[in-house]
Amino acid sequence: MGFALGCSITVSQAVHNRYVPAVVCAVVAILLIRPFRRRQELGLRNAARGLLNGLLVTGGSAAVVLGAGTLAGWISWGRFDLHRVLLFLLTNTIIALLLEALPEELSLRGHTWSALRSRYRGLLAAIGTTALFLLVPGISSAVQLILGTIFEQNTQELSFAPPGEDLVSYLFLLTIFGFTLIAARVATGSLWASVATHLTFLTVNRLTIDGAKRDSGWSASVISQDVLLLVPAYLVLAALVYYVQFLISRPQLSLASSLPQ
Repeated sequence: MGFALGCSITVSQAVHNRYVPAVVCAVVAILLIRPFRRRQELGLRNAARGLLNGLLVTGGSAAVVLGAGTLAGWISWGRFDLHRVLLFLLTNTIIALLLEALPEELSLRGHTWSALRSRYRGLLAAIGTTALFLLVPGISSAVQLILGTIFEQNTQELSFAPPGEDLVSYLFLLTIFGFTLIAARVATGSLWASVATHLTFLTVNRLTIDGAKRDSGWSASVISQDVLLLVPAYLVLAALVYYVQFLISRPQLSLASSLPQ
């Protein structure tokens, strides 16, 4: 995934189009994974159910936590522009799905999780998958640095966090996000639940917290940066909901020892 993302960043500097780099990332990731995985692992028959589950759990958790923050006076909301919101949702869904949600879930909660889980217990597989998830930004940065140098592009310094992000805060959020995505996969047995969880998380944050910066047609303002802890809070809530789903469907097992195939 890091290599695919690094390639897409390099392409983004060569073309003035947001969709082409996203397509490049998805295609490269799929081509790299395809020789090692079986088509059946995508679970296309249950795709709709998994997608809906991930959307409802993650979106519902975000609504509960951000709604509570609003009632507490920690968050205020700007004007809602329906036309711009709909346009943003359309473009963001296409780009985020191809650039991040689909290739990352196929490579990490799909290929990596399955490979590790075939050898190790659930907790070790979850830790290993999440650790590799944390390395993706650094690997993509290194790939872009190498390719950018070859093609004489402007390159950024090697970093494990996007420009402008605090490294510790970013890795903390990414860790919680990674375990939530694994919880979605394990609880539902569907990789598509992880895809929907990933996509919904990106959409909620970009529509609200980053709304003004991304011109999404809606935005949230917080009274202090500490309020941004509500973002990992709703991920934790989503993970707990997935855990409850798992206990209801398979009460004789523990989440850490499960093996979705």
